[in-house]
Amino acid sequence: MVRCHLSRLMGEHKLKIADVARETGLHRNTITLLYNETANRVDLETIDRLCALFECTVGELFEYIPDATNTA
Repeated sequence: MVRCHLSRLMGEHKLKIADVARETGLHRNTITLLYNETANRVDLETIDRLCALFECTVGELFEYIPDATNTA
């Protein structure tokens, strides 16, 4: 499972979805899907813009958590 920490980063910076959309030029729906962790795929440009806005690394924005049921 891949977790997105966008909601935490937005909370730390006191930003709303509209603020992130305005600052990054990304569509509100894209941000909402990442915020709610319901996105199925993410463009590299989206990751680039979010990392630039929050001055973070990809590892701070996304985290891989192994699924215990998939370990063989």
